[in-house]
Amino acid sequence: MSELVTKEAPDFTAQAVMGDNAMGELKLSDYRGKYVCLFFYPLDFTFVCPSEIIAFDKKLDAFKEKGCEVIGVSVDSQFTHLAWKNTPRDKGGLGNVQFPLVADLDKNIARSYGVLFNDSIALRGLFLIDRDGVIRHCLINDLPLGRNVDEAVRMLDALQFFEKHGEVCPANWRPGEDGMKPTAEGVASYLAKHG
Repeated sequence: MSELVTKEAPDFTAQAVMGDNAMGELKLSDYRGKYVCLFFYPLDFTFVCPSEIIAFDKKLDAFKEKGCEVIGVSVDSQFTHLAWKNTPRDKGGLGNVQFPLVADLDKNIARSYGVLFNDSIALRGLFLIDRDGVIRHCLINDLPLGRNVDEAVRMLDALQFFEKHGEVCPANWRPGEDGMKPTAEGVASYLAKHG
């Protein structure tokens, strides 16, 4: 899991239900040139999972404005994904979420990202992939612990700030705040001002 950070994201080609409900093949490397927020969730038609997927969908414009695509993955089939999307939210469904949901029936994608749990389902893994296909951030939660989607957006902001300014982002950094020059003097200056 964490050993994937700074390395090229494992590529995959798999069936998916796209944002428009069309079924088709999705290849991760086709997203080169864009940022990708790739997240794994345990299973369709469960409890914490719809809250996360819907939260990602509600923040989808924030990701897209930053040139980032969101892709969800579970060990379900594309047909189960579509059935869940076609189930109204008030009946335990997702409604029409607007990003792809990838089918990982053979569990090879979850396995390659180190999130396969008990050889059965995926833990709640999240991977921020840069435009060159390199994993820059990962987060793995146990099954009962839902993720903070705002934090995923903040990490994307931090990565883009670093790429644009060459400054690193201190703890709890938010857009509009100061970064630090990655030198001893830069850290000392930042801490003198903010410490």
